[in-house]
Amino acid sequence: MGLLSHGAPLSWDEAKLQADHVRKNGIEQFLSVYRKLKDRQNDFLKWGDEVEYFFVKLNDKEKAAKLSLNSTKYLEILNSEEEDPFTKEAIDSLWRPEYASYMIESTPGTPYGHDISNFLEVEESMMKRRRKIKAFLEDNEYLVTLTNFPRLGCRYCSDPPCEPYGPIAKSIFIPDEFINLHPRFETLTKSIRERRGSKVNISVPIFHDKFVVRPFREPLVSPDGVAERVAKPDTIYMDAMCFGMGCSCLQMTFQACSLSTARYLYDQLAVMSPIMLALSAGSPIYRGFLADVDCRWNVIAQSVDDRTEEELGQIPLANNKFVINKSRYDSIDCFISPGPFFKHAYNDLRLVKDDLVYNRLVTEGVDDLLAQHVAHLFIRDPLVVYKESLHQDNEAQSEHFENIQSTNWQTVRFKPPPPGSSIGWRVEFRPMEVQMSDFENAAYVVFVVLLTRVFLSFNLNLYLPISLIDENIQNAQKRDAVNSGLFHFRTILTAGSCGKETELMTLDKIINGEGDFLGLVPLIFIFLDSITIDLHTRFRILQYLSLISKRAKGELLTTAAYLRKFVTEHPDYKHDSVVSERINYDLVKMAVSVGEGEIIPELVGDCYKKNMCFKESREQNL
Repeated sequence: MGLLSHGAPLSWDEAKLQADHVRKNGIEQFLSVYRKLKDRQNDFLKWGDEVEYFFVKLNDKEKAAKLSLNSTKYLEILNSEEEDPFTKEAIDSLWRPEYASYMIESTPGTPYGHDISNFLEVEESMMKRRRKIKAFLEDNEYLVTLTNFPRLGCRYCSDPPCEPYGPIAKSIFIPDEFINLHPRFETLTKSIRERRGSKVNISVPIFHDKFVVRPFREPLVSPDGVAERVAKPDTIYMDAMCFGMGCSCLQMTFQACSLSTARYLYDQLAVMSPIMLALSAGSPIYRGFLADVDCRWNVIAQSVDDRTEEELGQIPLANNKFVINKSRYDSIDCFISPGPFFKHAYNDLRLVKDDLVYNRLVTEGVDDLLAQHVAHLFIRDPLVVYKESLHQDNEAQSEHFENIQSTNWQTVRFKPPPPGSSIGWRVEFRPMEVQMSDFENAAYVVFVVLLTRVFLSFNLNLYLPISLIDENIQNAQKRDAVNSGLFHFRTILTAGSCGKETELMTLDKIINGEGDFLGLVPLIFIFLDSITIDLHTRFRILQYLSLISKRAKGELLTTAAYLRKFVTEHPDYKHDSVVSERINYDLVKMAVSVGEGEIIPELVGDCYKKNMCFKESREQNL
């Protein structure tokens, strides 16, 4: 979602003149928070989830599924509770806009606490949120948790139908009406396009079924002829931010007890990001074609890549610019915790940073690792600058800092406390793809939360060189990576490891263990055995862990594998990698049913059985 300020955004030509002002004051705002709160201790371990939804309309007569562009209407209804002084204290869910006008984001009304019983509240909260929105929907309108709408960008894929090539995105596929009305999103779209000097250019490898011609080259026509020039053979071409930021995900935010704990969690969760991306894979279809990938990550990275030819290294540098090796949306470039497990050799990428920012931070007492992290974020320009927010009190506000921070979309995000609030140092975990059911989404959330408890309780060391994490991120997105992929991972997860630090492992080994390597799920069981936990809570947690364990083993399909199978086994499928309107209708209708409680054995197996006894559940997971 990012920073949702209100006001009149400057045009890109106006905003770029204020870039240095925003960066300079953003650093002063960070320093103000750092000076005041760097020694803050003993905050509660709080956490919460973010689920993103699509609105769709099903036309049963015509067998068509369309995106419903009604998010603004429903946000006004849902947010009225927050504005009502008689109801705001009892709110059990919060609702925020997302990039697309067919999307909405939800979080629990208040964060979950450190008590183990809070794990039972996650799925219940997700179900309540789904029911709350359902009460407002129009006839034939539904809510789905799919990572990507399969025919996004196909002609007339919305209800009402809209024409592409508007003045904001200038896309030959995506109408401007798909962009949320909040000024942040329109301005982001235009600023990225104008800063880079062209539309974004997204390429995804096509899945070569037996009737897909090699090389695949789709005939594309646009008013300016650009599509024909930039579309690459054997790829699905997309040209708008909506193709990436119009995807839904499942995110989590953790409040740590201190700054040092937040930095440790940031580093360890960064290593886990590719693993959880592969395990949650849920997006094998783009623009009505089966793709040869299972995840959204590179699509979003390309969809917001605002780097100029200079920053890409294609022409000589000028005007104090940098050659930047990644998009704004990508994996992290450096670890930030100076703890005992960290080695400088792990930060093995060439880190581009703003030296003026770095020197200012170090002069004020910020250590090298944190200073270079912030100085690296601040090589980017602010993309959305509000006229009303240009001049701020740097001791009481942080919007200039958040302007840069919130448009660096990385696998994990380190989040300083907002000025004047009771909120502590936080870490946001961002890689996971949303699942079709609340049970699945709750399972992934609970698994990651339990991992953070294991990290802190057992003082684990997951460090890898950043370059290996980058390899893992790319491997995680490949088709069927959960079964065929190999991932760099530490062979020993304790502090005093020696000998060979890393090896290539299957996800099954990483999650479930093999030989002398214990695995993450067995470590969680050891943690659970060390605490007091009631039988009901333990039983539900074991169901969640069973889902994660079996997907890692390949005994259950990932969402991506199931959707791919659904398409290829559909009676209308022609083995040409085309997802037709009818296939799309049946797929979306299935996703609606799953979200409303239908059990798909290939997705959840017997993990959801309520009569499965504790002993059987434990044995299955071990």
